[in-house]
Amino acid sequence: MRLLTTAAIAFCMSANAMANDYKAGSIEIITPWSRATPKGAQTAIGYMTIKNNGTAPDRLTGGSIDVADHFQLHAMTMENGVAKMRELSGIEIKPGQTIELKPGGSHVMFVNLKRPLSKGEHISGTLVFERAGKVNLEYSVESIGAQTGQKEMEHMQH
Repeated sequence: MRLLTTAAIAFCMSANAMANDYKAGSIEIITPWSRATPKGAQTAIGYMTIKNNGTAPDRLTGGSIDVADHFQLHAMTMENGVAKMRELSGIEIKPGQTIELKPGGSHVMFVNLKRPLSKGEHISGTLVFERAGKVNLEYSVESIGAQTGQKEMEHMQH
């Protein structure tokens, strides 16, 4: 009985871990997440890791999010100690490459929020790739000051 219980718990944990990963063609999207926003905020930022497991390049060209009017791709760079952000028309992911959209770096921006984002909720969105097409996903909303998505934190603790 103990073995059966252990197996059931392990299955639930692995199913939960897979819940934040998405695949389309050779593209794998790992742990999409965002931060909670204060009341009145007009923007939020989305983060994730994207892997291209294929032999051809692909390109993230855009997306959408249920909680905002606009979805933008942004690059963040530091110039003379000043953070500069610019909108991108796309992000190329070369064969075998993994890119991280993370705090302080490139990210997706949700513009003209319809409501504040609250810790613990999941928000529906899509990403659009040139080759892999449209991918439906959910962003987990973490605390306002979070530096990583919950699944990434659990992985780092093991």
